[in-house]
Amino acid sequence: MAANRDKVIIIIILAAAVFVVAIFGSMFLLISRPNVDFTIGPITGRLAMVEIGGVIESSEEVVRQLKKYEDDSSIKALIIRIDSPGGGAAASQEIYDQLLKFREKDKFIIASMGSVAASGGYYIACAADTIFANPGTITGSIGVIFSYMIFENLMDKAGIKMEVVKSGDLKDVGNPARQMSPRERIMLQSVIDDTYGQFIEVVSERRGLDIDVVKGLADGSIFTGRQAQEKGLVDKLGTLQDAIAKAGEMTDLGTNPRVVKERRYRREFWDQVFGALGLDIFKAAGVRFWPALEYRYN
Repeated sequence: MAANRDKVIIIIILAAAVFVVAIFGSMFLLISRPNVDFTIGPITGRLAMVEIGGVIESSEEVVRQLKKYEDDSSIKALIIRIDSPGGGAAASQEIYDQLLKFREKDKFIIASMGSVAASGGYYIACAADTIFANPGTITGSIGVIFSYMIFENLMDKAGIKMEVVKSGDLKDVGNPARQMSPRERIMLQSVIDDTYGQFIEVVSERRGLDIDVVKGLADGSIFTGRQAQEKGLVDKLGTLQDAIAKAGEMTDLGTNPRVVKERRYRREFWDQVFGALGLDIFKAAGVRFWPALEYRYN
């Protein structure tokens, strides 16, 4: 009887081991699988689509795709599909700058706005030759924000203190253990004003609007797609398919051109694991635990 029980236990252990190996093996193959393009139609004379979704924390993946399509002679134009409230100022600028380099290859760029294309999302759209928005798209929110959490009261209640030794009075600006000083606020405001000015200049130049007109719009206000069109911030109202058709017309590929896009973004191993376990909720929500300049609609 005991021998049979031991055999059952061994079989269960072996089955569990095989199951675990199979699961992790499948995850490894999925994660290590290289990015592939999902193509509709023949190899030549195509459009490329790059999607920018969620909070913009990094430019790396988008820039990589842009460089790939920039060097592909079969790609005649690019569709940037934006569904983002914006994000890091530097990351948004890097994507914008790479789009300008893409245009230097004599290739068109069409921006298509989804539910939200605000702040840094709008900044990126400004690189396009034509911007499409849905009538109900939330866009605008032209401006800069610098925010961080302060845990001073919580730390006091918990009896926790932070000691800081610094080389200058402003070195630890953004320290969550204390309130901001008046001098720090003045310094940060000057940084924000400069970054804000960069945003204003881009919108004025790319949209052909007088800079004073842009300043009148750039108080952080959001607009619907229809309002944005009336103010000159977007060109046309339409869907993603309308944007594709427009790109096809601009490249003489017809109103139903072939489109190529990557099937999925590459993600690091632990990003995949934590995502599968639902532990990347802070990243998905764009929660940041350190201060940064952001072109972001909150």
